[in-house]
Amino acid sequence: MLQTLRNAWKVIDLRKKLIYTLIVLLLYRIGTVIPVPFVSAAGWAQSFGGTILDYLNTLSGGSLQVATLFALGISPYITASIVIQLLSVAIPALARWSQEGEEGKKKINNLTRYTTVILAVVTAIGYYFLMKNSGMIVGEGTTVLGAFTIISCYCAGASLVMWLGEKINENGIGNGISVILFANIISALPAKIIRLVDLCIQGFAGTNPGLWGTLSLVFAIGYIVLLLAMVVFCVYVTGSERRIPVQYAKRVVGRKMYGGQSQNLPLKLNMSGVMPVIFASSIISLPATIMAFAGVKSADSWDKASGFWEKFNYLLRSDGWIYPILLFVLIIAFAYFYTTISFDPVEVSNNLKKNGGTILGQRPGAPTAEYIKKSLSKITLIGAFFLSIVAIVPIILVPTVMEPLVKAVLSNHPTYAANAASYVSYFTGAFAFGGTSLLIVVGVALELVRDLEAQLAMRSNKGFLK
Repeated sequence: MLQTLRNAWKVIDLRKKLIYTLIVLLLYRIGTVIPVPFVSAAGWAQSFGGTILDYLNTLSGGSLQVATLFALGISPYITASIVIQLLSVAIPALARWSQEGEEGKKKINNLTRYTTVILAVVTAIGYYFLMKNSGMIVGEGTTVLGAFTIISCYCAGASLVMWLGEKINENGIGNGISVILFANIISALPAKIIRLVDLCIQGFAGTNPGLWGTLSLVFAIGYIVLLLAMVVFCVYVTGSERRIPVQYAKRVVGRKMYGGQSQNLPLKLNMSGVMPVIFASSIISLPATIMAFAGVKSADSWDKASGFWEKFNYLLRSDGWIYPILLFVLIIAFAYFYTTISFDPVEVSNNLKKNGGTILGQRPGAPTAEYIKKSLSKITLIGAFFLSIVAIVPIILVPTVMEPLVKAVLSNHPTYAANAASYVSYFTGAFAFGGTSLLIVVGVALELVRDLEAQLAMRSNKGFLK
């Protein structure tokens, strides 16, 4: 990867594209710290736990918790893209657009932009009333003009993020929205490193530095090793594929003979990408989000929960056992669903038949489609298990391993007893690396490397004419 970046930097055109992408990302990060008028977001992040707001805050690079101009981030655009993609399967008119080439692509892109603006308006209105109920709106923000100003700022920020992403698509490297999402997740890395170092300092500063200092250091090293191991695992599985051998028959066209070659039909192990995790995380967070909007309190234990809805909210908490089980089931279900709408075995079988290709041991037509469908089903199951492991392991490790270790290290510190809960929350928040975030980072990084390698190969091929 580093060698690819060095080679790309030596090419003038690619260097300009890389610099342009970095400048756009810098402008975006500046927008994440521009405050919205009439909003005081101090302490708002404490109410995010277990709701979809916590997930959206990660995607926005922490902008949501401080209510800045880009608080909506790229979430409206991502949601709009998913909605249009799903509707393209159900609505014939959109399906025809997707098959009309460049002109149809422009129509779909325009429809996605309009849908993004509509979703941004709806989301901004919801955020405004949530902040108003939380006492975050100050001064003239409670008036009609103030409400219009705050909502307009959020909508303008979401539209500007969409525009910046499209500019990266036109003049930069990689997919613009993916690159911005990558930058948002990576931006939280320095804070996590600082907290990890701070934990080691707290361990060595206690009354028994030999034991707890060593324990905190071992814990920090183990955390880094585990994170790197999961990155390697994600890279390995993301690049894995099942190759079905295809034999093409010989055919004569004019004076030339085509076919007679043996190729492969690749079926990627993780064909659906990170989308099942995004869908599952959003769906499972909806109950907690709705209860947060409705004012239902989150109890610390089952005994303290009063009433049906508080007990229901307690059962679906993110650090419980029901949450990862439901997440596991939903990820597998959405993996099959997304693969079904994005890959059509019948269409692939028909294309092979038109081009004179056959899968060894299978008759062309329906038998080939059925064979591809069965192979795809097995591959999807393995890929779904991979996504479930990456998404659930961090959720399980936080309450079972990380919180007890952090408590043990900090219990030796003199100031721990007074603010035990806040100390543990401060440190474990750094260790709770999300499986979704990890998959997004790895996927975007691999996509950028492939894009650079493709452009390097194109520029290094001088052709036959000199």
